[in-house]
Amino acid sequence: MSDFMLRFYANYIRPQLYEIHEGEYANCFENVADSLPDSLLPDLQKCEEFTAIHAFLLGLRTGAGLSAAAR
Repeated sequence: MSDFMLRFYANYIRPQLYEIHEGEYANCFENVADSLPDSLLPDLQKCEEFTAIHAFLLGLRTGAGLSAAAR
């Protein structure tokens, strides 16, 4: 993972995720975090980071593909 994407995650994507954590999915995230031992919480956070970054990149690629198809 590039340094840019890690910084982008920390400064843009992660704050957006914490807004979601306060919304309608809050209980789901809390249930998952509460069911794990404390030693696995860093692994959950890394998985969340990886998934969020790749979901963002997929959105970029999909958007670029759709704009090309709309021409």
